[in-house]
Amino acid sequence: MNLLLLIALGLPTLLFLSLSLFSLVARPLSERVTGLIVPFTLVPAFGASLALSLSHPSRTELAYSPFGAIAGQTFEFRLILDWLSLPFLALILLLCGVTGIFAQRYLHKEAGYNRFFFLFSLFIVGMEFAALAGSMETLVAAWEILGLSSALLIAFFHERPEPVRNALRVWTIYRIGDLGLVFAACLAHHWTGTGAFEVVFKSGHASLALLILLAAMGKSALVPFSNWLPRAMEGPTPSSAIFYGALSVHLGAFLLLRAAPLLDANPPVAWLAVALGLLTAFHGTFVGRAQTDIKCALAYASLTQVGIIVAEIGLGFRVIPFIHLLGHACLRTLQFLRAPSLLHDMHRIENAVGSHLPRTGLHYERFLPPGLRFRLYRAALERGYLEAILRDWVARPFLAVAAFLDKAELWWMRALERRPK
Repeated sequence: MNLLLLIALGLPTLLFLSLSLFSLVARPLSERVTGLIVPFTLVPAFGASLALSLSHPSRTELAYSPFGAIAGQTFEFRLILDWLSLPFLALILLLCGVTGIFAQRYLHKEAGYNRFFFLFSLFIVGMEFAALAGSMETLVAAWEILGLSSALLIAFFHERPEPVRNALRVWTIYRIGDLGLVFAACLAHHWTGTGAFEVVFKSGHASLALLILLAAMGKSALVPFSNWLPRAMEGPTPSSAIFYGALSVHLGAFLLLRAAPLLDANPPVAWLAVALGLLTAFHGTFVGRAQTDIKCALAYASLTQVGIIVAEIGLGFRVIPFIHLLGHACLRTLQFLRAPSLLHDMHRIENAVGSHLPRTGLHYERFLPPGLRFRLYRAALERGYLEAILRDWVARPFLAVAAFLDKAELWWMRALERRPK
């Protein structure tokens, strides 16, 4: 078991170290060498994770405490191997391996080729440890690695202003959600003296459940944080597929599965998760049907399914949403990777059929008055006005308060300077 775990975690880490160290000494690896080491590390790692998930008989926890107990608090690097983490680990390495091989051709001769695989390998390492995390401090570290690599890959084409602007907005939303996880870790240590999931999630504190739900909302783009998802499509197609179609967007739902004892102990929070999931699913369906860009349409289709998964978790299901998560991640990866050739596929099908494909998507709106139908269509094009609501009712009041405090501080400093000594 230890050998398989070492291969599954060590080879992606070795890939990241190889790419980063050569880049640090200004000797980045060539495309040919990178194209060789990516499959040679990810394929054996996937095989080891698959063997581990098939052969591992029961739940196992591995803990390492480098700092020991500090002021009565125990900080541990803890991993959990069970029915939830091991299949998810195998899924991560499978989809990352497929996407990595696809990206070698997709980004051929791209100026940021080495930078992409450096950030890609960093994402894999963070995703693996987030899947296996067994303590709050392990999860927070992996969570931050994921957020950083995601934002940098959204801004991959940094020579254009729009990707950088969108990456900054996504990073801002991530930071709001991450506050929930950080505060949950602090409160968990304050109340229980440890960050181990087995102790923290069985404590039953409603505040921890709400903070965990906030972290899941930010990472999985649940309403009202859904507006960052289409902005994340500015990155390369491989990163869009693996991050926002398959893995990263499901991590919030995975966290809720891991924190299921907290939801079971707090039914109001569980029902809140159901409401947010259903509202997100409706929002994703409503907005996604008006999108004209295939990646944005797929992103909102992913959001719809993620909302349903979260609602299933809130209703008390455990195995069904996990199977839903695994299947949906595989489907969306395939669809995102096929997105660049979508028009070619449609033209080929139409040539084979001999006519245009029939129009689909007209459902209940056929029974609505034309005026109301137009207003709903405009609202869908504006993505439910979520971004405008957050800008006008959250961001601007916050900036106004910050500006007022800044002026008050400057006034007080000038008053102290004029005071006679």
